[in-house]
Amino acid sequence: MSDATVTDLDFAVAAYTEDGNWTVTPLVLRGEPDLSTLVSALRRYPGEAGVLGLVSVDEDFFVLVRVLGGRARLLISDVTAATEWPLARQVVDELDIPLADDDDEQVPAGDLAIVADLGMAAMDLGALCDDVDLYPYEMLEEIAETLGFGNQFQDAIEAVG
Repeated sequence: MSDATVTDLDFAVAAYTEDGNWTVTPLVLRGEPDLSTLVSALRRYPGEAGVLGLVSVDEDFFVLVRVLGGRARLLISDVTAATEWPLARQVVDELDIPLADDDDEQVPAGDLAIVADLGMAAMDLGALCDDVDLYPYEMLEEIAETLGFGNQFQDAIEAVG
């Protein structure tokens, strides 16, 4: 298993609504990114429908986190990433699912209905995650567009650099 560092992150952003308007801001994660740090960072933001964390790692997989109250809902785009990346392993452990083998099929794991109430049905999110022709950042971009914060998402990604 490799040790992911901040430089392995393509980006990490928080998205939330206030007064019906989306705000998307880059997340500052220091050192090796981990799930507890990510969830703690997201808890600092307001949000009428919770706060979304959209994280893309090394053009390999994404993690979508939704913090609402004291609960964190999770989705990982590729369960096999847990064999290589500590963040992915932490998500898989939190979801209490068995670790996939390297030769297993790349499938999402977690809460496919994580953003259903915001405008993207579980079936659509599952189909998006199954599209092997898309990079993780493209999948997150599609999620952002569908939920209505595509422009803000692009601006935040550009700010990350």
